[in-house]
Parts: sequence; structure tokens; C-alpha cells
Amino acid sequence: MTAPTFGMTFTRVFDEPVPVLGADFSKILIIETSEDANADTYPLDTAVRISTGDSTMVADLGTGMLAAYVQGINDQLSDLNSGADVTIVRVAEGADTLATCANIVAVLNAITDIPSAVNATPRIVLAGRTAWRADLDTTNPVIAALEANLGKILAVAVVDVDDTSAANAIDARETMSSERLMPVGVAARVYEGEVLVTRPMSPRVAGLMVRVDNSTGGTPFDPFANRAIYGLAGLSRKIPFSLLDGSTEGQQLLEANVAIVAEGETGVDGAISDGGYVFIGTDNAATGELFEQIHQVRGTDYIVTELIQITRQFLGRKMSADTVEAWINSIQFKLRDHKAAGHILGYSPRDAMFTADQNSPENLRLGRIHLDIGIEPAPVFKVAEHEIRRYLPAVEGLVNEIVSRLTSST
Repeated sequence: MTAPTFGMTFTRVFDEPVPVLGADFSKILIIETSEDANADTYPLDTAVRISTGDSTMVADLGTGMLAAYVQGINDQLSDLNSGADVTIVRVAEGADTLATCANIVAVLNAITDIPSAVNATPRIVLAGRTAWRADLDTTNPVIAALEANLGKILAVAVVDVDDTSAANAIDARETMSSERLMPVGVAARVYEGEVLVTRPMSPRVAGLMVRVDNSTGGTPFDPFANRAIYGLAGLSRKIPFSLLDGSTEGQQLLEANVAIVAEGETGVDGAISDGGYVFIGTDNAATGELFEQIHQVRGTDYIVTELIQITRQFLGRKMSADTVEAWINSIQFKLRDHKAAGHILGYSPRDAMFTADQNSPENLRLGRIHLDIGIEPAPVFKVAEHEIRRYLPAVEGLVNEIVSRLTSST
């Protein structure tokens, strides 16, 4: 602008840390079929964003698997937050299961188009038909597509695997290698009207994730194991489980990173609860242990979205010490808040984020800055090890008390 010869000017200085709000990691994407859905409301292969608390939109889903998935989610939302933010993609039912899987895979392969289409990024994906396999030597095609595409939108998926036996469930898990997949090895028995049917457990686990997120301030840092699953009439099969016996079938499934739902039993020491149905699962289908707990993956993804929001406010500015310091301070303050809230155990200090050996003058001349950001997600409490021994000082105390009483009585 042209400065006045006689007057005044005003400029804004951008050298302070910037705040960000984070993202909603409870948004769900469902990809399934429903032959009798309202085609005007839910056109084939088209993303439609709804609230599952909207009875009209839910009724338009018809009576197919999409409606069953939404019901499974809603059954878990037992508090004031009675609806989930869900994006529906209705696909056509194929001539056989493989053809239907191909229709679902086509949507997954274009998953990066969905956020712009509905102005929301889903972070939990429910894709149908994951329990099906052509044979015991073949990966499910939907599973393969999920592995290839979930990371593109920083999402995770709860996937159903063969629930007929522990061996088949574990065999299916062995076809996976992704920290973004959580296999579940049991199906749900639920009432639809007067009919008792078997339905996937995955939407119920997704609903549980939303319930836990809502109860902890809308952030995805908390694990969701050892929580009740609501709306069940029973399980597709009863899985023997004991908190005290690692040889039980349920413990074998958990060891193989396959989540389960166990029945409560009154008066049984090793039971997961006194009654009801309880979800037990903490791990994903990764091949290593560094990010094996799925809530740590979700929490780290959440922080990544915050780093994106912070950094895009600094990109394009003139590089200076003030700008770089404000950028790093913005990151540090956000991580400090997460540590204070118990979301993470700790993080690297700001003087360790920017180091001279990682930032050469040549790179700075090109406008490139490297930060080394360390964070330690909080782990889930999985095993309690109690060591019980005799306590001799208590007996010595008894001796001293007897002596003291006898002495005082004389």
C-alpha cells in the first residue's frame, strides 16, 4: 500500500503461537447394501452424511444391512449424545459375495473423495463383508482395500472375521498386517422386530468407540476395552473366557490380536463381569508392538491433524526466528495441554524439536524446516501382576503390642 505523507498506518504482526481446535474423530463411514432403501435419499455409490438420531433418514435406509449397522451403532449411544455423525455409501448387492465385495472395494479405493463430498472426514470405517473369504488361504478383498486406503484419511476400521471358531478367526487375522484394523471374532445375535438374527459385531464396537469418545471430551485417546455392549440378545457362539486363565479360548484370541465379546457370569471369580456382554479388545492387526494398541494410533492421528492445522497457518510466511519460534511454541503448547489432560505421557521439549544437524543452511535457504517431535501415548492397563507374600513386621508388631500391654498392666 502507499503510506500516507501525513497520517497513520496499521499492521498486524503474526509472531505469536496459534490455537487450534483439533478434529472430531468419532465420525463414521459405513459402506454396505440395502436393496429397499429410498433411492432418492441414498443413491447408489454416493456419500450421504446423516445423524443417526434423525429418524426419517434412518427409516429411508430400509431393512437391509445399512439399517442393521446404524442400529448397532445407536444401541451403544445410551447417554444424551444419542446420535452419531455417519456418512452412508450404499452399494449394489452383487450376484454373489465376491461381487458385492468388489462394489465395496471400489468405494474404498476412492475414499479420499468422501471428505470433500460431505465436508467431513470419517475416522472410523465400517465396510461390510469382511468376515467372508474365498478360502482359508486368501485375504478378504475388502480387508486388502482397507489396508491400502485407511491411512489416506487417518482412519481406523473395526472388521469382522470368521466367527465360527477360534482357529478360523485367528487364521483370518493372520492375513492382515495393519495398525489401522481391529479384528473382532464374534458376531451379535439381535432382535429385528420379532425375528432373532445374527449381525456383525463391528458396528457395535464402533458405537462403543463413539460412546467412549463422547464421555472423555470428544477426543480419541482413551481405550474402550472392558465396556458393556448394549442391545444384544446373545452371541453367535459363547467364547470361554477367564481373567485368571490364559489358556481359555478368549485369551488365545486376544493373544492373536482378535477382539471378543464375553458374557458376564455371577459368582465366577474369573468372569469379566457379573452380567451382560462386555467388549474386550485393545490391539490392532499390526505386526509389531510399537503401535499395537489401537487407541494409541487414533490418539497419534488426532495430534497429526492438529499439527496440520497449526502448520498451515505458518506456511507461506517469511522465514525468521520469530516465525519458527511461534510455530514450535504452538506445537509445544498443544502437546503440553495433552499431557496435562493425561492423553499422552510426555513429549520432547522444544529445544529438541529443532536441531542444527537436521536443519542445514542449504535447506533453510530452500524454505525447508525439519522438526523432530517425540510423543509417548498413554498405554492401556492390560495385566495386573499381584505378588503376595507373608509380612513379618505385622507379627513383630503383635509381639510388641502384647509386651506393651503386659508392661502397662503391671
